Amino acid sequence: MDSVPARTFSGSEEFEEEAGPYLGEYEGDRNEEGERHGYGKATLPNGDTFEGQYEHGKRHGSGTYRFKNGARYIGEYIKGKKHGQGTFIYPDGSKYEGSWVDDQRHGYGVYFYVNGDTFEGEWQNHQRHGQGTYTYKETGSKYVGTWVNGKPDGAGEMVHLNHRYQGSFMAGHPSGPGKYIFDIGCEQHGEYIAVEQAAGGEEEEEPMMVTIPKWKAGKITPITLRAVQEPEEPAEPAEGETAPEEAEGEKPAEQAEGATEEEPAAEEAAAEEGDAEAEEPTEAEGGEEAPAEEPAAEAEEGGEN
Repeated sequence: MDSVPARTFSGSEEFEEEAGPYLGEYEGDRNEEGERHGYGKATLPNGDTFEGQYEHGKRHGSGTYRFKNGARYIGEYIKGKKHGQGTFIYPDGSKYEGSWVDDQRHGYGVYFYVNGDTFEGEWQNHQRHGQGTYTYKETGSKYVGTWVNGKPDGAGEMVHLNHRYQGSFMAGHPSGPGKYIFDIGCEQHGEYIAVEQAAGGEEEEEPMMVTIPKWKAGKITPITLRAVQEPEEPAEPAEGETAPEEAEGEKPAEQAEGATEEEPAAEEAAAEEGDAEAEEPTEAEGGEEAPAEEPAAEAEEGGEN
């Protein structure tokens, strides 16, 4: 008697191995070898369904995969894995639209969180990574800058209703030199330094210490504006000389916003019938978690979030 294979977990994904001899149901095209090939509809052993293109027994091309828990993926597949452009709607109502590589969010995409927040930018291996903009729906604040492994890290700008902070971030928090720029026409220079303090909670003999960023204010100056050079008047062409034509289609480069431009389904392994194994996202238990917005600092420190 064959034993039932256990599910294995890797990171935020849940991978389900071959679940026994029952290969589900399939209605559609096949090739001469009897493999699923072309357009077809399949009901998998676990109750999930797929409708779309197959090639040599694997999902390949455009299709829609519906999970029995309500999640669904509409997009492109290559050799049985999500690869290309696609939209994944998670059970909690959150949604990702963008690029996929080897079953992972990878490349450029937009994530709509269940609380109304959004992230638009670059992804790598299922995490926010590269340049991106995270917008907080409740306050309208947004972080524009660099992300590393799902967190703000590197040059960035935190934009609020009437002021903004420009500087460096590390592991999701401001760190090092930076400045607050206020709409009233001034900016405060300073730096964030790491300060240790006891974590809140019940009293203990040895309280747990945590490191938090604290703003050390410096000088206040008028807002620094970049000098704009007036374009020089073109010289009058000499008599008999024709002026060169402007290059067609040339456009000015877009200026980065702030300091720089601006964070949930495992697939089947190959089976004899190709599509006998279900894909099941870890996000099926809830989509990508929205990062918390930094708490506001004291008014004298610039009101940074």
